[in-house]
Amino acid sequence: FLHLGGLRTALYNYIFAKKYGGSFILRLEDTDQSRLVPGAAESIEDMLEWAGVPPDESPRRGGSVGPYLQSQRLDLYSQTAQHLVESDHAYYCFCSPQRLDLLKKEALRTGQTPRYDNRCRHLRANQVREKLAQGVPHVIRFRLEAGVEPFQDLIFGWNHHEVAQVEGDPVVIKADGFPTYHLANIVDDHYMRISHVLRGSEWLISTSKHLLMYRALGWQPPTFGHLPLLMNKDGSKLSKRQGDIFIQSFQRDGVLPEALLDITTNCGSGFNTNQMGQRIDELISEFNPSKITTHSALLDLEKLPEFNRIHLQHRIEDEEQCHLLIKDLQEQIQQIYTAEIQDKEVLHEDYIRRVLHLRKGHISSIKELLSPAYAYLWVRPSFSSQQVAALSAEAQHIASLVLRLIAERGEELAVDRLSKDLKTLAKQTKATKYREVMKLLRLALSGLQV
Repeated sequence: FLHLGGLRTALYNYIFAKKYGGSFILRLEDTDQSRLVPGAAESIEDMLEWAGVPPDESPRRGGSVGPYLQSQRLDLYSQTAQHLVESDHAYYCFCSPQRLDLLKKEALRTGQTPRYDNRCRHLRANQVREKLAQGVPHVIRFRLEAGVEPFQDLIFGWNHHEVAQVEGDPVVIKADGFPTYHLANIVDDHYMRISHVLRGSEWLISTSKHLLMYRALGWQPPTFGHLPLLMNKDGSKLSKRQGDIFIQSFQRDGVLPEALLDITTNCGSGFNTNQMGQRIDELISEFNPSKITTHSALLDLEKLPEFNRIHLQHRIEDEEQCHLLIKDLQEQIQQIYTAEIQDKEVLHEDYIRRVLHLRKGHISSIKELLSPAYAYLWVRPSFSSQQVAALSAEAQHIASLVLRLIAERGEELAVDRLSKDLKTLAKQTKATKYREVMKLLRLALSGLQV
C-alpha cells in the first residue's frame, strides 16, 4: 500500500497545491488487473488522511472531474486510442507473447537493450482488418517519431530524450482492453485539467514519449516536475520489501504523522529553511520549488525518534492536542494495567497531564509511557525487603525523614528545590550516603534499581 516514497510524492504535490491556491487531486491507477489488492485504494486514502495531506478530490471525496478510479474511465481511454489509430499515430499489434519473449531473449543474448521491433507498424490495412475480423488477440501501440521537442522540467531544467532511437513503440491499450500508464495518465491529466504534475524522477525519460502523445492529440501538456529519488542513508534504493517503509508500520509504531512529514522533507530540498520541527503550515509557507535539487534525498530513519520527540513536545504544549493524548493514554492504560491499578487517580486527566508535561522532551513516543520502565506511574511498584536492605540498613529512618519533608513542604515541594532538600536529608542519616538515599527512593517509588 502507501509507502514512504509515495507519501513524499503526495506531500510535495499537496504542498505545491496549497502554496499556489490549487487543488490536490488523487486518482488511483487500478488498470493493472493482475496487481489489484482488495482494500488497497481505501488504505491509501486512509493513510493520506492520517498523515495530514488529504486530497481535495479523490475516489472517496468525489469532485468535479471524476471518476477518480481509472477502471471507471475505460471508455475515455478507448476513444482516445481509437482516435490515435484513425489519425495514424497508433496501430494494432498482433504479436504473440511468445514472439515478444523471443525478441527479449535474443536482445539479452547479444547484449542489447530489449525493445519491440515495430513489426506490426508495417501491416497493410487489409491485413489488419482480416486479423481483427478473425478475433486475433491484439494490443494498440503508439507510433514513436523522431523530433521530440525539448521541455523544461521544474526541477531538472531543459530535457530532451529521443525515445524513438532507443525504444520500440509502446503499448497504450493492452490485450485486456485496459490502458497502460503512458496513455491513461495523459488522458486523465487532459480531462481533469491538471496544471502541474510532480512525480518521481524515474518518469523523466518517459516524459518525452508522453509529450509526443500530447502533440499527436493536439493537447497542451501540464508543467512537469520530477522529484529526485528518496534513498536510504547509504544511498541504496528504498524498497517495498523493507516492511518498515509502509506508512501503516509507522502508524502502528506510534510515529506521529507530522514527524514523518518533517523527516521526509528535512532530508530533501525545496524549502527556504531546513530545520527540524516544522509542521505542515510551516512547510507550505517555506516551500520554494526553485530550491528542489536534482540529487537524491538520503533518508536516515535512525533520526526518526528525535523528530518524533520534538513533535510530541509540540502536541503536549498544545491544549487541544494534549487533551487527545490524555484520552488515548487513559484508554491504553486501562487496557494494559486493568487488573493492577489500585489508585483510580492515575486515570484522572490532571494527573496524566502532569505526567506528560514532566516527561515532554524526554520521551519520543507515548508508547514509552506504557512500557515496564514507566509502569510505576500507573500501578504501585513492588520490591523486596532484601532489595531495600542491600541499599541501606536505615531504610525505615530515611522513609520517615522523606515523609516529614513532604509534610513540611506541602504545596511548596518543587523539583528545582528537591535536590537540595534531599542532600540535606541525607546528612541526617548515620551511615547512608546521598547516592544510596537516591537509589532507595528510586526503588521505593518506581520498583526500579537501574
